[in-house]
Amino acid sequence: MPRILYKDLAVDLAPGETVLEALLRGGARVASSCRAGACQSCTLRAAAGDPGPAAQQGLRPALREQGYFLACVSRPERDLTIAGDEVPSVPAEIVAVDDLGAAVARVRLRPLGDLSYRPGQYVQLVRADGLVRAYSLASVPEDDPLLELHVRVHPHGQMSRWLAGAAGARVELRGPAGECFYTEGRPDQPLLLVGTGTGLAPLVAVLRDALRRGHAGPITLVHGARDAGGFYLVDVLEDMARARGNLRYVRCALSGEPAPGLEIGDVVAAALRLAGPLKGVRVFLCGGPEQVAALKKQCFLRGASLKDISADPFLTAAPPALA
Repeated sequence: MPRILYKDLAVDLAPGETVLEALLRGGARVASSCRAGACQSCTLRAAAGDPGPAAQQGLRPALREQGYFLACVSRPERDLTIAGDEVPSVPAEIVAVDDLGAAVARVRLRPLGDLSYRPGQYVQLVRADGLVRAYSLASVPEDDPLLELHVRVHPHGQMSRWLAGAAGARVELRGPAGECFYTEGRPDQPLLLVGTGTGLAPLVAVLRDALRRGHAGPITLVHGARDAGGFYLVDVLEDMARARGNLRYVRCALSGEPAPGLEIGDVVAAALRLAGPLKGVRVFLCGGPEQVAALKKQCFLRGASLKDISADPFLTAAPPALA
């Protein structure tokens, strides 16, 4: 069986085991979160050997060329030596934290180094003790030098509860990553943006960036939540919709009473009904993995090209015992 070498550790890879699982079993301290190859928290660099092509999917070309890979989805067939260095990161200061409602905190950070990103991408936030979580960027660099994150504060969330009171603290940022961002070239193309919970964050960034760049085509933004109390930035988005003739903003709650701008029912069904035929439509999907997967499939079946669908599922952290 393949042997994994990492710093002072040598561990044999068990059948069906990933590199991350083997390293953790051997006692190595490796950052991780989603365990699904999405958040990129477990990025390592291969010094010798092949981690497998699946282990590099989603990484920036520059990182792939340097041998970086995702340990949580790496299942090498031969011995693998992993370098001891970490993914490059940028220090940042948390300058402000405020309440957006619906148990969502807006966290604003000042990068203390160069961090070029596209609105809607995500970064990995690394705490001093090594805890890592991925958050999408709601900010637009041309409008504001500060980064903006929308963080759902969970009652038992290690990172989210800490962030809610972390103004003045310093963290490390890795990234950016992700392909959920606006691209110029088709200013009249219809846009459909659908998100649940804090999946609104990257969509707000995409929306602001598209409007800033003069997008003239119709834009439909659908935000889903469990009930009417689960929405935030409602006034801001309603004001944007009133000011922009090409923007339609709709909320969709699973339960409650319908109201102007508020649909009741499944967000997948509501978004598809509001969007109509999707041939030629650019689609952005962010939020819970089940809704994102269902919407991606249905959008494709309704005519959207796969190259026009950007899907960014928000995956929860791994259980504490394995984190």
